Formats: sequence, structure tokens, C-alpha cells
Amino acid sequence: MRRFLLRVSHFKALAPTAAGLLALICAASLARGEDWPCWRGPRGDGSSHEAGIPTRWSGSENIAWKTAIPGLGHASPIVWHDRVFLISCIGDTTERVLVCLDRNTGRTLWQRTVFKAPLEKKHSLNSFASSTPATDGQRVYVSFLDVNKMMIAAYDFAGRQLWLEHPGVFSSVHGYCSSPIVYEDTLIINGDHDGDAYLVALDRATGKEIWKTPRENKTRSYCTPIIRTIDGQPQMILSGSKSVGAYDPRTGAPIWTMDGPTEQFVASMVDNGKLVFLTAGFPEHHILALRPNGRGNVTDSAVVWRTTENTSYVPSPVVIGDYFLVVADNGIASCYAAADGQRQWKQRIGRHYSASLISAGGLAYFLSDDGVTKIIKPGPHFDLVAENELGESCYASPAASDGHLFIRADHHLYCIGPAAEGQAAR
Repeated sequence: MRRFLLRVSHFKALAPTAAGLLALICAASLARGEDWPCWRGPRGDGSSHEAGIPTRWSGSENIAWKTAIPGLGHASPIVWHDRVFLISCIGDTTERVLVCLDRNTGRTLWQRTVFKAPLEKKHSLNSFASSTPATDGQRVYVSFLDVNKMMIAAYDFAGRQLWLEHPGVFSSVHGYCSSPIVYEDTLIINGDHDGDAYLVALDRATGKEIWKTPRENKTRSYCTPIIRTIDGQPQMILSGSKSVGAYDPRTGAPIWTMDGPTEQFVASMVDNGKLVFLTAGFPEHHILALRPNGRGNVTDSAVVWRTTENTSYVPSPVVIGDYFLVVADNGIASCYAAADGQRQWKQRIGRHYSASLISAGGLAYFLSDDGVTKIIKPGPHFDLVAENELGESCYASPAASDGHLFIRADHHLYCIGPAAEGQAAR
């Protein structure tokens, strides 16, 4: 939105008519709100720029709709305009499915079986449908494990399969969870696993390989990259496989790398425009703030601050203004000053957490495995704004779009907020 406003200001000086047209486009965009097109939303960091995302609900109050979802899965829903997409696994038939819902009513528009295959070995907290889909507004992309190979498929919005590819092998005793991201004309997927690990980019239109970069340490991790422009150059940044690193998303060429700080990673990284932050992992536990503008091996120069207390392994963190917020898997939340790592507070807020944090309206949303969302205002003191109990277990991370919050529970997808005009809340 800031880019739109800058463009409006520029056109105002040169062409009043064009400025007025752009202002109308900008207003229309604001009225419709943001889409949530992939893992952790439009910026890949769990942030929503919308105002008015709900802060109060229960299993029966402030629910626009609630739809039963076939099978089980921990992948988040994604939202594009009037469509919601999510994946699931139907255990009895071993079908991995893609489901498309009407965003206003929750009605199932179509369901497609992507493939059938034996169920893989996995961790008890993982699922057989844990990779959040991605969309570019034309196609929706899904990712599963097909026995011992990564499988990526593309569908149009009518539910027609456009292509299906197996870009590489994948082996992990913990199962599979690689969420694709869209960048320019490519689809990028992290193939960190216990073998010849890799990062790979596919052509969005055809599924054909554009580039493939080996990951030297060949160790399982589950981190979806974020892409940022730093000093004029796009960087694809991720932790995983005994390292933290940045790559050119157009070519897969490495830009910088840091050794460690541990072996395995799950949580995605976040940034505040100056530093990038990670929380990890196994077997050692770390939170790090790093300078992202180095070259080559930056192990001895990149770290700005570090802590090993109450870190998260699975839930990804958020940055809100001057603060970095995280919840450990065991339910201890912490708030740090992003600039120097000074802890502002720590507080036990629940029993166990798998879902990643999201932020909206200057608030952090913490969703526990028990289906309880605690909404907290960041600052020097613990400030609980609201506590909302859904009444159903939740392991998927929420999505926020156009004034609503979408939460996938064990058996239902909930759209939280006001019902669409002409639709009674249910």
C-alpha cells in the first residue's frame, strides 16, 4: 500500500487526472483488503496490514461460517478474492485432496483428489497434509510427499489439474512439510531432507525445473523461505540444514551463509527491514538477530544479538514495530526489543503451541493446540487484549483476509467475523 501512496503522490505532481484514478484504485484495494496467498500471508511473515481483523469470538459467536473439512491436515488455508483453498488427507482412502470453498459462505465449490499413495512415516505432531498451498491468482499450487518423492501440482480455479511434477526425492522420519512460494514466474520449494537436499524453482506455467541448488549439509528441516530486497538485490532467506543462508531467488546462487546455530529448523524467519530473525531448533535452541547484507560466510560477523531461553522450534515468530514476539512449543511466550534483544516480558500462556503467530492491527495472535487464541499487545509489559476459545483442537496457522480470520481446526474451517451481506452467521 505504501508503494501505491508514493505513486499517487508522484502522479499528483505530474498529472492530476491520473492521480485521481490511482487514488480510486488504491481506495478500492483498501476496501477489499488483502489476500492471504501462501504460507504466512502476502509477505511470508504472518503480518496483515488490515485494520478490523476480529479480536473477539467463541465457537458459536462472531462466526461468519463453519465448514466441515474432509480428512485431516495441518496446512493453513489460503485466500484469494472470493476463494479459499486448503489441502487434506483422507486416511481411509489415502487420498490427498485439494478443496476450494466460497469465501463468503463456506460452501464447497469443488474437491479434487491430487493422488493416492501409501501414508508416509511421520512425527506424531505432523500430518499427511501439512504443506500450505500457494496461489498467484491464476493457479493454485499444492505440495505433498509421494512415497519417497516431493510432488508438486498446479490447478486452475475451476479445479482442472494443469501439471504435476516430482522435482526430487525426499526422506525424513518426521514426514513432509514443504510449502511452495511464488516469485516472479517461478514456484520455489525447499527440499531440505536427510539425503541429497536441495532448493528448487519450477516454471509456474509448466512445472519444469528452472534451477536447482544443492544444500550441502543434507539434513532435514522444514523452513519456508522469505524473500526480501536488500541493498537493491532480492534475497531468498531461510534457516535449515545446519545453517542460515540467503540465495538469489532468480538463479539459486548463494549470497551469504552462516554456520549453525543448530542442526534442524522448522520455524520460518522474519525481518524488520534492518535485521532478520530466527528461532530454532534441535538439538540446540536459539533466537538470533542477524544482519542480512553480508557476502560469503558471515558466521563471525552477522549476529547482532542472541538468546537461548524459551525459544520456539515449530511456531514461527512475528515482528510488530519495535518488538519481536515468539512462543515456545511448551507455551511460554516472550517479547523482545527487536533492536538489541532485551526481553520485555515472558509469560506462560498455554499448554502447547504448533501454529505460527500472526499479527494485525498492532496485535499478536497466539493460537494454541487447544484452540485458544490469546491476543496480546506488544510492549514493555504483558498486555492480554482478548482470549478466545474455539472448542476444537488447532494445529494449522491462521490466515487473515478482508476483515476475517480463517482458522483450520481438526474437523472444520472457521471464518471468524461478520457474515457476508445477505448471509446469516452460522
